[in-house]
Amino acid sequence: MKLNDITRRAASWLSDSGPKHDVVISSRVRLARNLLGMPFPGRCTEDQRRNICHTVTEAIKKSGICDDQITLNMADYSRLDRELLVERHLISRQYAQDEHTRSVIVSGDEKLSLMINEEDHLRIQLLYSGLRLKQAFEEINNIDDSLARHLDYAFTPEYGYLTACPTNVGTGLRVSVMLHLPGLKLSGEIERAMRASRDMKLAIRGIYGEGTEALGDFYQISNQLTLGKTEEQIVNDFTNMFIPAILDYERKARQQLIEKNRLEIEDRMFRALAVTKSSKLMSSDETLDRLSMIRLGINLNCINDINLDTVNELYLLSRPAHIQKLHNAELAPRERDEVRSNMLRDRLAENRKTGKKNP
Repeated sequence: MKLNDITRRAASWLSDSGPKHDVVISSRVRLARNLLGMPFPGRCTEDQRRNICHTVTEAIKKSGICDDQITLNMADYSRLDRELLVERHLISRQYAQDEHTRSVIVSGDEKLSLMINEEDHLRIQLLYSGLRLKQAFEEINNIDDSLARHLDYAFTPEYGYLTACPTNVGTGLRVSVMLHLPGLKLSGEIERAMRASRDMKLAIRGIYGEGTEALGDFYQISNQLTLGKTEEQIVNDFTNMFIPAILDYERKARQQLIEKNRLEIEDRMFRALAVTKSSKLMSSDETLDRLSMIRLGINLNCINDINLDTVNELYLLSRPAHIQKLHNAELAPRERDEVRSNMLRDRLAENRKTGKKNP
């Protein structure tokens, strides 16, 4: 498998088959791990970073956790290639911008990625569609156990796993969900929901994590602390308490919008669809806004001739790096807007020709 093989398809975690997929786009579980006796990556020499890459890569091979995989040495890839990986949520934006020795290993279905020499020596990440934190945690726990047979982790009985960032010390576990919250945004309740989330000690971030904006009504919510709770407690709190509360807020907001302002909301949905089908120029941010309204229309059974999988796919393939990779050229912003508009029109027309409809 090569990097270009994944460019033209949507990632498996964007499937509409996951539990609670009307609101929960994806679930992510990530573990931060470091090697015993080695400085954190920010203080390593290049020789030490190369040694860490070799050690961790060999451990991954021996463990057999990822047979169908692609191993990417970041130094061998262009800025555009690295941005593509960011858009697919396989690496962090900081990881893409750094210039020191680092590698990422990605499974064929893109559910698993392992970043070597990010903020920590190893970041293990699993992505699933819908609300599947428990399933993702069970799998990543098995992966971690397999790697631990071949790696000596930095761990103390008092503090747990040692990490570069103090907020990751302890379990080293971060769980997060990507949520689509147009109901709360349209009803003006989004700020109250965000305050409630912060009161529950949750971190609310934009579409690509820390330091990014919430585009297209998409938000990432994750735990802030990893010390003082077990992994199971963190996962259970998210699955059974935090996310159900936000789901309830969002679904009630959607229902109230339809009951009180059906004509206005339907008008916004169908205008978004009409503009997307006919526009000659469409920016990246505007595309996410339009797709957000189309997605809401599908989930409220107002738009029935567009498939949810198609909208999810366009959410990813319309991003700037994807547009340029699909076009096989680096493009100026206006050129990207034109190419994006053409792709959106073609994909939506193809969706209708093939007769794809929502169940």
